[in-house]
Amino acid sequence: MTSSPDPRSLDQRLAAIARQPFRAKFRLRGRDRATAELKGPATIRWHAYDLIARRLVPAEPHKDGRQTPYRGHPVFVAQHATATCCRGCLERWHGIPKGRELTRAEHVYVVEAVCRWIEREMTGGAAPGPTRNR
Repeated sequence: MTSSPDPRSLDQRLAAIARQPFRAKFRLRGRDRATAELKGPATIRWHAYDLIARRLVPAEPHKDGRQTPYRGHPVFVAQHATATCCRGCLERWHGIPKGRELTRAEHVYVVEAVCRWIEREMTGGAAPGPTRNR
């Protein structure tokens, strides 16, 4: 895995995950959406990096499987929507094995997945990127 995931590959994986009924129900609403709007993408990315570092990077995260709330921060909602909420989901959906610390590249990959989902939510589901006309 490289430190910068291929956007098309990531989009395909996120699309496959979004077809799962449990994952498909997650949307940024209310305070979580307001937080994303108020803080902006750069701050949310920093929050994602920090939250992932504390809650997923360790080989055996505290309360693994129950460590990610369903709301309270846009990153938490995005983690459930992208199946990056616990080490079990990371293994099942992203092929990142449990029982060892995440590599820097894996950490960056998870942050990218979370931020890409948030950006799509904030733009009404449109794929972000330079090819989009604004």
